[in-house]
Amino acid sequence: MSVSESGPIRRSIEVEYWVIDREGRLTEPGALVETSPGVEREFVAPLLEVKTTPCETTSALEAELYDRLGRLLQRADELGLGLVPLATPLNHEEVEERPSERTRVQNRVVGEAFEYVRHCAGTHVHVEQQPGSEVDQFNTLVALDPALALVNTSPYFRGERLCAGARSKLYRRMGYDDVPHQGWLWRYLDSADEWDRRLERRYDDFVRRAIDAGVDRRTVESSFDPESAVWTPVQFRAAFDTVEWRSPDTALPSQVVRLADSLAGVVEHLHTTDATVRIEGDTGRVTDDAVVLPEFDAVLRYVEAAMEDGLDSPALRSYLDRMGFDVGAFEPLSHEFDRHDPVSREEARELRLQYAERLERDVSRAMPVRSD
Repeated sequence: MSVSESGPIRRSIEVEYWVIDREGRLTEPGALVETSPGVEREFVAPLLEVKTTPCETTSALEAELYDRLGRLLQRADELGLGLVPLATPLNHEEVEERPSERTRVQNRVVGEAFEYVRHCAGTHVHVEQQPGSEVDQFNTLVALDPALALVNTSPYFRGERLCAGARSKLYRRMGYDDVPHQGWLWRYLDSADEWDRRLERRYDDFVRRAIDAGVDRRTVESSFDPESAVWTPVQFRAAFDTVEWRSPDTALPSQVVRLADSLAGVVEHLHTTDATVRIEGDTGRVTDDAVVLPEFDAVLRYVEAAMEDGLDSPALRSYLDRMGFDVGAFEPLSHEFDRHDPVSREEARELRLQYAERLERDVSRAMPVRSD
């Protein structure tokens, strides 16, 4: 089914922000949760998520995201709070979890490494599934996973410089290293049925590991289903009828909207041009009549470059350009941290305050546009 027959591909965003007080310390969001539709708590105490509804155009998505953030920031100012668009807190001793059965089970399954996941704030982009093209959409988003580099926002974890995309490394190389099938990027699909089979296998693995860790089967199965027991970067989401990309860092709203627009543009290209999707070679490219995805091992090399070097990697920049991204339009915040020295907790608090102000300015600049 082409876009001309079915209408524009809808897209939505979920973006997480750290909540801080006037001193730059991480804190609970409190009454902020009640400020606007689409605002929710996350599994760690100082993290807040802002969601949009599915939107047919980027302008509608932008208007809704900025409207919700505008209300949130106004209330935050009244409460003496701020929102930080950085993927990690830079340096903080502990990030407290909110008590829940799901989190308790994950701690038992993942073990001590689950600590790394608590320090991560990210963005999820949903694009509407197109009947008959779901597998092409999924595979295309797998190939586009290295685009996470476009919005890397923090190179630091617990005060030490880790890499250009610290959050991605925390998730993939540290948090889920012992349970790689739960959190790493999955290979291309041959069919939608293959996705279902993978989910079932991973769910069985997850339940078995939980039981081996001393969790009652009934407890595991009441807290998780096959879809909710994996955190792989690209997923089908049955409840929303979307393909979800979970890799990007949290970032400034303007950066997030630009990224979602670019991603949706590549996916729409599959339908508006009836482009042929094929997998071959190492380079990848999007042309008027084809979307050529590199072999999966090549994708992993580009992902590694995205995490370690970000847009400082010439090979990665060239790849993203071939895949349809205007790389020059993105300015990842992570590249503003040109120092390699450790960041103290006092410096981290000051930096969080500075980037909270950056977010406020980003939203304020958009307000006149939204009111026209």
